[in-house]
Amino acid sequence: MKRTHRVRKDLSELPDWMRDKKCPHKGKYLSGKRILPRGITGREKLTALMSETFLAYNSARLREGVELFTQKMLEPDVTVGMSFAGALTPAGLGCSCIVPLIKAGFVDWIVATGANLYHDLHFAFNYPLHVGSHLVDDADLRKNDVVRIYDVLLGYTDCLMATDEILRGILVQPEFQKEMGTGELHYHLGRYAAEWERKSGLKDVSMLAAAYRCGVPVYTSSPGDSTIGMNVAGVELKGNKLRINPSIDVNETTSFVLGAKRSEGKSAVVLWGGGSPKNFMLQTEPQIQEVLRIKEVGQDYFFQVTDARPDTGGLSGATPHEAVSWGKVDPNRLPDAVVCYSDTTLAMPIFTHYALANHPKRKLKRLYDRRAELMEALVREYFAHNK
Repeated sequence: MKRTHRVRKDLSELPDWMRDKKCPHKGKYLSGKRILPRGITGREKLTALMSETFLAYNSARLREGVELFTQKMLEPDVTVGMSFAGALTPAGLGCSCIVPLIKAGFVDWIVATGANLYHDLHFAFNYPLHVGSHLVDDADLRKNDVVRIYDVLLGYTDCLMATDEILRGILVQPEFQKEMGTGELHYHLGRYAAEWERKSGLKDVSMLAAAYRCGVPVYTSSPGDSTIGMNVAGVELKGNKLRINPSIDVNETTSFVLGAKRSEGKSAVVLWGGGSPKNFMLQTEPQIQEVLRIKEVGQDYFFQVTDARPDTGGLSGATPHEAVSWGKVDPNRLPDAVVCYSDTTLAMPIFTHYALANHPKRKLKRLYDRRAELMEALVREYFAHNK
């Protein structure tokens, strides 16, 4: 015989122990938007699609991250640093995402792997990279003068070595014949990249060129760990006088964060991937507090996209909660710290589109032009605290 179920119409029919249970915080926990999205039609705008359907798990973290970015990080008094790890520029994300973010004033300073900056130069020099497949014979690629970055293919002689040849010609120019940090190195390289764009009839394809034009300082945490660094070492054998001093980078990047705080503003980080660029960007706060002994409390806003797990102990997967223990993130700001576990190549185009669609361009802070001023302020405060 078929069993039927009667639906209770009110709470009075519940058992006493359930009806009388005290739940003082229940309303707070159930105050979020009800999950009942409409069916997707194919006519939605991205902003509406995210608002209506990015409701849980990592889609919700991505939505929270872009909302944090557009609603808080892009306030005029916030200084935004971005770090880039992983082979992003070879995949075209420099052209499609990073350059537009720079031009819009949405990023004020950058830390990237040297590889991202080296491969960015292919675009400036008009050397092509191609969509390919990861299901290929790599020994045959080597025989045919082709290099593979997973499913991105490029010529060994007519792209890599050709880029190296131009790069070496740049590195021996007079402005490079001294000691400098990577911020200055990349500023000069950006000027040449911008000129190569112009000569090639290209527009906004190089992040180094865009950063040069917008006064956005670009650093790398491991200057020897890329083909740029390899070419710097190569020309040094011939007597080139360029010397990279990492201490300059450590202090300059620290001055950006301290300067933001001392001007009654805030500091924000957006971390694409993890690795050394993430650490270099976040170590600015321990440098202020632990090494320079200046009173500070950590970054105000934090958003990271990563595919790394936290339980392996690597920095790439370390959470903002863990960063609090190092003084990297203000513990009172943890609600404004979001981690999305995703592939950057998926998340960054969505992030960029949403930000450009929902926030007007910001006035450029041109931190590169203010390096001397901010360093002087850092030195003054350092000596004030360390007499």
